[in-house]
Amino acid sequence: MRGCAVLIKSQLHLIKLTLNDGNMVYDTVIIGGGMSALLCGIKLINAGQSVAIVSTGQSALHFNAGALSLFNHKNGKDVAHPLEAIAKLPPEHPYSKVGIESIIRLAPEVKKIFKDAGITLNGSEEKNHYRLTPTGMLKPVWLSMKDYAVTESFTDIPWGKVAIINIKGYVDFYPEFISAGLELAGLKSEIREITSPELDNLRKSSSEMRATTMARVITSEVVEKLAADVNKIVEETGVDSVIMPAVIGLYDETSVDEMQQKTVCPVRYVSTMPMSLGGMRAQLRLRHHFKRLGGTYLLGDTVASGKIINGRLESVTTVNLGEMPLAGKNFILATGSFFSHGLEATASEIFEPVFRLDVNACGPRDEWYRENLYDSQAYMKFGVVTDSEFYVYKDGRRIENFRAIGAVLGGHDALKEGSGGGVASLTALKVAECIINEKENRHE
Repeated sequence: MRGCAVLIKSQLHLIKLTLNDGNMVYDTVIIGGGMSALLCGIKLINAGQSVAIVSTGQSALHFNAGALSLFNHKNGKDVAHPLEAIAKLPPEHPYSKVGIESIIRLAPEVKKIFKDAGITLNGSEEKNHYRLTPTGMLKPVWLSMKDYAVTESFTDIPWGKVAIINIKGYVDFYPEFISAGLELAGLKSEIREITSPELDNLRKSSSEMRATTMARVITSEVVEKLAADVNKIVEETGVDSVIMPAVIGLYDETSVDEMQQKTVCPVRYVSTMPMSLGGMRAQLRLRHHFKRLGGTYLLGDTVASGKIINGRLESVTTVNLGEMPLAGKNFILATGSFFSHGLEATASEIFEPVFRLDVNACGPRDEWYRENLYDSQAYMKFGVVTDSEFYVYKDGRRIENFRAIGAVLGGHDALKEGSGGGVASLTALKVAECIINEKENRHE
């Protein structure tokens, strides 16, 4: 009943949208369409706001390996308890701006929002667990998708003897790497292949043998056939568990559940090389959930410019809408970092391309990086300058209704820290909370 009430409330807000001087008016306009934008938008809609998201298309979430990282590494060593490490971070780090108390309170919301969208995540912010990577390594993570190959302990993995089973003709999965990794962890394994006639057409071209393409073909009927082949291998080899590439369940978890029900031992999945099926499933489910709640998702559109008047962003103009700007009471920048073109670089400068917001990049180009690829790189901490409330700045002046969230923020090194998923989700929820509280305070 609560879900119906939220939906009705959101739809009423959409009905109330008015054209003001030719502008479409929303409570909040979010620029960027990845995980950070969607989590923020969903939380705002659940609070009764009208929200529009402008998305160019693919986001970093499409490449996500089916897991979220909160804080994985410090000084080159794995972190077991991420909250302890987060509490000691410098003031400029996005986590410090969110605040440790808020992180502890907001972190459980991430799992809930994903669950409401149809994605089951396992794990806890109290202690990292380990996920098996496509290269056979065990990587600490915060949250992992259901049925992915994970273990609580690095040294004591309760999988027994493992059958590593690939789909015949699929080249983005490397059983030998995984086998070598399991051997280092003290596990025995056997490598096998299975197939199905329904995949024969795809196999004629290696370019068609991709995770997303196969997932569209592997329906309930195909799952049943694959499960029968898996069971035959289990019987022949006497293994205790099975590891397979994550090529099942593009749109939801139904096929994954069916596979688990029809096999005689646990089946665990390993993310394949991008594009990642788990990441794409998460993107699709979150986007569907956002739209189902009443959100406006402008897919395939790009914000070209914005109108700033008296220290406030009044509206933005998009490529597709042209002369019909999007107006909002609040705006949020969630365009990502260099990978998503939320930041761009030339030989002489690093900049935010849409609004030319202030960034924390400084010094000449040769100070942005180190020649050793594995060293900490200065440019990884470059991003949009914000204050403690995530308001952005332009020419040293704060824009009063414009905040930034996610990877576009400066002050953190997502690669070295293993903090990308946490920064994206927790800054999103924190900013949404701030906007909700501001609205409630105005009504008091």
